[in-house]
Amino acid sequence: MARTIPFDPVKLREPLTIETPSIPVNQYKSNIKKELKQYGKERLIRAYYDMLLIRKFETMLDTIKKEGVYQGISYNHRGPAHLSSGQESAAVGQAMVLDPEDQIFGSHRSHGEILAKSMSAIYKMEDKELLAIMESFMDGETYKIVEKHFPGENVRDLAENFVLYGALAEIYAKKPGFSAGLGGSMHTFFKPFGSMPNNAIVGGSCTIAVGASLYKKINRKKGIVIANIGDGALARGPVYEGLVLSSMDQYKTLWEDNPGYPPFMLNCFDNLYAMGGQPVGETMGYKVAARVASAINEYSMHTERVDGFNPLAVADATARKKEILLKGEGPAFMDTITYRYSGHSPSDAMTYRTKEELEAFRNQDPIVAYGNYLIENKVVSQEELDQFDTVLEEKMRKTLEITVDPVLSPMVDEKFVESVMFSNGSVEKLDDGEPVLLEKLEDNARVKQIARRSRYAYDENGKELPAAKQYQYRDAVFEAMAHRFSIDPTMVAYGEDHRDWGGAFACYRGLTELLPPSRFFNSPIAESAIVGSGVGYAMAGGRAVVELMYCDFLGCAGDEVFNQMPKWQAMSAGVLKMPLVLRVSVGNKYGAQHSQEWTSMVASVPGLKAMYPATPYDVKGMLNYALRGTDPVVFFESQKLYGIGEMFVKEGVPEGYYEIPEGEPVIRREGKDVTLIALGPALYTATKAAEQLAEKGLEAEVIDLRWINPLKYELLIESVKKTGRAVFVTDSAERGSYLHTVSSNLSRLAFDYLDAPTIVVGSKNWITPPAEMEEYYFAQAYSVLDAIHEQILPIPEYVPQSNFTDGEFFRTSRLGV
Repeated sequence: MARTIPFDPVKLREPLTIETPSIPVNQYKSNIKKELKQYGKERLIRAYYDMLLIRKFETMLDTIKKEGVYQGISYNHRGPAHLSSGQESAAVGQAMVLDPEDQIFGSHRSHGEILAKSMSAIYKMEDKELLAIMESFMDGETYKIVEKHFPGENVRDLAENFVLYGALAEIYAKKPGFSAGLGGSMHTFFKPFGSMPNNAIVGGSCTIAVGASLYKKINRKKGIVIANIGDGALARGPVYEGLVLSSMDQYKTLWEDNPGYPPFMLNCFDNLYAMGGQPVGETMGYKVAARVASAINEYSMHTERVDGFNPLAVADATARKKEILLKGEGPAFMDTITYRYSGHSPSDAMTYRTKEELEAFRNQDPIVAYGNYLIENKVVSQEELDQFDTVLEEKMRKTLEITVDPVLSPMVDEKFVESVMFSNGSVEKLDDGEPVLLEKLEDNARVKQIARRSRYAYDENGKELPAAKQYQYRDAVFEAMAHRFSIDPTMVAYGEDHRDWGGAFACYRGLTELLPPSRFFNSPIAESAIVGSGVGYAMAGGRAVVELMYCDFLGCAGDEVFNQMPKWQAMSAGVLKMPLVLRVSVGNKYGAQHSQEWTSMVASVPGLKAMYPATPYDVKGMLNYALRGTDPVVFFESQKLYGIGEMFVKEGVPEGYYEIPEGEPVIRREGKDVTLIALGPALYTATKAAEQLAEKGLEAEVIDLRWINPLKYELLIESVKKTGRAVFVTDSAERGSYLHTVSSNLSRLAFDYLDAPTIVVGSKNWITPPAEMEEYYFAQAYSVLDAIHEQILPIPEYVPQSNFTDGEFFRTSRLGV
């Protein structure tokens, strides 16, 4: 049942003044008695140790990068090293009050955060649990090396060595690294300790972390989620979109089954510089980063600026924010002031800041200051702190020694990289719980409506049934979705105008009545956040189906689709899974910015599975396949087809569950003279062309490609063996079309059987014109005949309607059209 939130025009027009909450700045007051009571002596000392550990680790990285030798050990590190020296107090303070189930996502500069979070988790876990994690992770490969060559005095010390080695091995692209070396410095993480993927794309973690917090919220999992970004990232659109998604009013106004906001906090490690640009005074206008949160909700995200040079100030603020989040009253924002001594990277000459500024901050070094604070309050002696220095120097030496040993720590080979590109899983449900439904599936009005429809488009006499009586393409989408929703309790679907409306093209009509708002909801118009949060939800452990209303909007979510969705399975060496389906609706009739087919973009990105079904039978079977998998899938759908019935499978679309075999094209019409290979709605263009060719005495074989990646070529080759000719038909612009790739591959694989070159017939290399002009933009049946006549096989007594001569190709190529 739809639920509306009415507006009152009288109230909307009343005069008033909006006041935003005040923003606390550096309010923490040190009190050693209170701190000892709250954290205990051991934890206060441990905070110093963890800060020093991070400094020593990054000093080792910096020394190796710049000099190639550290404590007599030589190594050539060719990868990046973005250091956070000077920021240790901020990372350790945050981690002090987080539990292992709390998760942090970071940036390219997150070595310190990984180590701080892992060290915190180690000292909050029992020995038995630590051993189980180390022994099982990556089949114990990392653990076995540490156990033999870097044993500790006890289990926690061993776990500390395990983290140091796993992190450094990852940074140095070694197989025993936490992601087998495939993530490297900017993507290192260790999920069992709550250190989640760090992102090389500035601000890229924000939307992903929001998705992970949605997973915790919707599935009632313990803990909070923090996205750690730099102050330069606050300028990025996806960061703002993520904040908007995290603070939607509906979490309290509509989610009656599970009220409250996702447990998400954005923390800005505000080190005053982006790369070299200064957000304050140069590239941005907020003056105080905490002010950014004032634009997000009426509570200004409980924002405050914190003195990040004091780990206890950060711990206090993080604990207070955590309490708010666990009550469902977030999201939260922290502006944590800090400073990096190093440049953006080792090659950075730091010409954008003065030596005097750098020296002034070094004089307030957080490690020295905190150590002095502990000494002054008789918590620890200088001798004890010096002993930490000695212990950690040796730990760094040993960590480096076993990491650079090519026998102990080799790199993975090509086969391994190939093996982790896809997980190829088949999982019915991602959690043992029962899915929450508002009604039984069989009682759903849409289900009953579909049951009255014919699952084949034609009656017994071969006459096409009225559209209202046909089981349609959009019905197939609904059935596959409803089936998986009734099985997998973690599955969610969201995007623009889903709930109540049923999706812009009525595919989801009926799901509002079937599902609670926490499983099926409207998102803001925020494509980056839609896809990015889906990535985070999936990597956290759930199944998500998100939608872009038009294919053209892929550009709005470019990073999330091309950098995040496809890469995390391989960058984690298979540690992470990505059960995420992105439904992409390809438009027509709406002109240049709403009618483009960009299958070629998706096809060019390794790590994505992609498909483009053209019939109701294939829609249901292929979406069923996608919704039980563990890989990221881009599921293209054509708005031309939502209202069509099943015209090819005479038995009709089955009522029960079935899947279409992965990567397999299908023959829609048999022939012997020419093969027409179509993708998406171009199937119907090719079919019509085949009918017209039959009138000319030519028998065309029509193949529906269906799949973009993976794709099996065997059927295509066998067809060309029979016909000797192949024409590819697509709705995408001809230049750069994915079918050019397929055409090129088929030309090589079937070269000995071809009697003529393969040809791609696509749309014009123009903008998509208004609906009234689409006939001469999209490929038509006559376009296929024209191409065959001019380039492959002259058709007797045929007069072309369009120009497919070589001369015309040269002319349009010269013009770029």
